[in-house]
Parts: sequence; C-alpha cells; structure tokens
Amino acid sequence: MEFEKIAGIIAEVLNIDPEDITPDSNFTEDLNADSLDMAQIVMAFEDELGIEIDPEDIGSIQTVSDVVEKIKDLT
Repeated sequence: MEFEKIAGIIAEVLNIDPEDITPDSNFTEDLNADSLDMAQIVMAFEDELGIEIDPEDIGSIQTVSDVVEKIKDLT
C-alpha cells in the first residue's frame, strides 16, 4: 500500500495537508487526532481499501507507520 494514499485518507478525515503527514507522525501528538478521529480514519480505510481492522487493534495504532504495517498485514 502506498504511503501517499494512506496519508491522503488521513489528511481528508482530519482536514489537514497531506504534506504534513510523515511515517513517524503520531496521531495524537502530531496530528491532534482524538478517539473519534481515529474511528473515522479506520472507517475510511475500511471503506476505501476494502479491509476490516479489528477494533482491538486500533489502540495499538500510534503512528502512521503503524497503520501502514497493519494495512500491509491485511492485504
């Protein structure tokens, strides 16, 4: 999965510039995402990519690279 596509989905949900997102970006500290934002991001990934992320796994997702790895595991 391309990082750019994942960053684009995150940027769309959070209404930020995709250029502000790096693999090391922390969702809460760097991107100011709260738990509702995370739920919306996960739903967007599921809709856009046709995957299903286990709700228990959401808590372990801290950075954008965590999302990339999780999506790689699911595709």
